[in-house]
Amino acid sequence: MSSLQPVRGTHDILPDEMRAFRHVVDTSRMAAALYGFAEMATPAFEFSGVFARTLGDTSDIVTKEMYTFSDRKGESITLRPENTAGIARAFISNGLSNDLPFKAFYAGPMFRYERPQKGRQRQFHQVGVELLGVAEPQADVEVIALGRHILDALGLKGAVTLEINTLGDPESREAYRGALVKFLSGRLAELSADSRDRLERNPLRILDSKDEGDRAVIAGAPLLGEYLNAASKAFYEELKNGLLDLGLDFIENPHLVRGLDYYGHTAFEFTTDALGAQGTVMAGGRYDGLVKLMGGPQTPGVGWAAGVERLSMLLAEPPAEGRPVAMIPAGNDPVIKREAMILSERLRRAGFAVDMAFSGNMGKRMKRANKLSAKVAVILGEDERLARAVTLRDLDSGEQATVSLDRLEETLARMLVNLSEDAFGGI
Repeated sequence: MSSLQPVRGTHDILPDEMRAFRHVVDTSRMAAALYGFAEMATPAFEFSGVFARTLGDTSDIVTKEMYTFSDRKGESITLRPENTAGIARAFISNGLSNDLPFKAFYAGPMFRYERPQKGRQRQFHQVGVELLGVAEPQADVEVIALGRHILDALGLKGAVTLEINTLGDPESREAYRGALVKFLSGRLAELSADSRDRLERNPLRILDSKDEGDRAVIAGAPLLGEYLNAASKAFYEELKNGLLDLGLDFIENPHLVRGLDYYGHTAFEFTTDALGAQGTVMAGGRYDGLVKLMGGPQTPGVGWAAGVERLSMLLAEPPAEGRPVAMIPAGNDPVIKREAMILSERLRRAGFAVDMAFSGNMGKRMKRANKLSAKVAVILGEDERLARAVTLRDLDSGEQATVSLDRLEETLARMLVNLSEDAFGGI
C-alpha cells in the first residue's frame, strides 16, 4: 500500500502529546500512593466470560463493542473494555480475600469497538482505583476525595463538577424495578428494540440507553430515590456528610444510574462542559455484588475510572520537561567523537539528561540543541581534550567558559538549577 495509517480508532501518541498523557498518569499514580493505593496491572485480554458475566449479556459493550476472538486452542478471548472486572478477577485468582482492605491503582489501555469520537478512540487509556473489603460509606468518600485530589493537582479545580446519586440497596432497587417496569410497559411502543428486549431481563439497563426516543421516555420515569428504604437513605446521608466534611462540593443528579445488578448505593461522576457532549472525565460507584457474581466471596467494593485522553485534552499546559544538556563534539575527528560519547555516558550516570549530536557542523549541532530547548551545550574539541576540559555555553545568555572535567558535574548542576545568577562564578 502507498501509505501506512493506524487502524481506525487508534492513533500514535507522539512526544508532544505524550507529555500531557504522561503528566495525567504520573499525577494520578502519585496521588493514589498518598491514599494508600498500590499500583497493579492485569492482562490486556481475559477469557471472554470475565466481561460477559460482569457487564451483562444485554449491555451494549457485550453485544456490540467487545473485541472478542478465538485463540489457536479455540478459547474465547476478549481485549479488556474496562478494568474493574479484571481487578476483581485478579483479587479472586490470587486469593487476596484475607488481605483486606485491598486498594489498587491501575493505568493502561482499554478496547471498545465503537464510533471514534472526541477523546475516545477504539483503543483508549484509563487510570482507575478499586477499594475492596470496606462496606462503610467512608470508603466511597475516600475514593471520591482521591479523584478530586487528582483533578485539582492537574489544575482542573474549576473545570469539573462532581455529580452524585444513590442506587440504594438490593431491597430498594427491587421495589424500584417493579415501578419502573410498570411505567415502561405503558410506553412500550415508544421504546427502542434494544430497550424492549431488556424490559423483562434488566430494566435498569434502559436507564443507560443513549437512544433519543428512549431518553424522552425515561425523562418521565419514576426516580429511584423515591423507593429508598431507611438503610439506603442513611448510607446516602453519611456519604454526603463525609464529602462535606472534606470540603468536597457536589450536586445531586437523580438521573445518574448504573444499570447492572451488582451496583448499589453510590454512583458518581466528575463532568465538564469543556469537551462537548462527551462530558464525563471520571466515573465510578459502589459494586458490592461483583466479586460474588464472579465466583469469589461476598466482598464490598467501590472505585472509579478516568479517561486519560479526555483529561489530557483539558490541560492548559503540562509542566515543562527538564531541559537537557547538549553534547557537541567539535568537528568529526573519531577520537573527539569517542571522547564525547564517553563523557555523555558519564554525565547520564550522574543523573543529567544528555543529547548527543552525532554529526554535522557546529552550526547544525547548535540548531539541534536549541530545538531541544537545551540549557547548556558541552563543547569538546581538540584543545579541550588535551586540557582535560570542556567549553560550557549557557544557551540562554550566550556566555561560555572553559571548565575542568573534574568540576564538570558541579558546574552543570549549578547552571541547571539556577542556584547562582552567575553560573560560571568561581570557575
